[in-house]
Amino acid sequence: MGDRLAQLGEAMDRRDLLEVVLLAVAIFVLLRLLGRARGSGVVRGLGLLAAGVFLVAQLVIVSLDLHELRKVLDYLLTTVVVGLIVIFQPELRRGLMVLGRVRGLRLFSPGGDSVADCVADAAAALARDHVGALIAIQRELSLEAYAETGEPLDARASPLLLRTLFVPQGPLHDGAIVLRGDRVVAAGCQLPLAQPNPDLPRVGMRHRAALGLSDETDAVLVVVSEETGRVSLAVQGKLEPVPREQLAQRLGVLLGRAA
Repeated sequence: MGDRLAQLGEAMDRRDLLEVVLLAVAIFVLLRLLGRARGSGVVRGLGLLAAGVFLVAQLVIVSLDLHELRKVLDYLLTTVVVGLIVIFQPELRRGLMVLGRVRGLRLFSPGGDSVADCVADAAAALARDHVGALIAIQRELSLEAYAETGEPLDARASPLLLRTLFVPQGPLHDGAIVLRGDRVVAAGCQLPLAQPNPDLPRVGMRHRAALGLSDETDAVLVVVSEETGRVSLAVQGKLEPVPREQLAQRLGVLLGRAA
């Protein structure tokens, strides 16, 4: 047995070492993802036991050239993997959600989708309640000068937060929110009003502010009318009414172009 292990060590090349390292990394990542769930001690114990048994069995099979036993082990491994997926399905789903929050992996997803969904959900809820709102989403040109006119927040955007900032009679209700990426930079901000123009439709102060900023910058402005509950987008000095059910898709297109 000792001689075979020595021969096995001499026969291993860089490719074999790379496979061992990759397998170890995969096991480590899987244990980290599953370890945060309830009963993490049981999860880690089962994972370490399964990995240890598998590695020892592979070592014995290779050293003794047990080809038939290798086939049985492969079938058994497939069964164990499927069983673990079924048993730990909630934990695996939670782990995949954690991976989805990793910034490096967001490069493979369309830019602006999470922000688009967040703003669309908040705008639809505000529109149903006829609560006026004005949200400026930064693209290439900085909106820092306009954010400085409001109350600094630097908070992660969420539909609930956006709706809360526009609560009627609240101190920040009449101003605009400035978003940079998925962060709420400031609230209660003052935006420049569009200059009087015969071609300008008869709109309220929020819509004029949206048109004014969109004419000066490349920002995307979302406006919710307090009177009608209509949701509109202001881009490049033009106002575009958008149905609530199409708002997320339209925002995704506009923000994706800037990504």
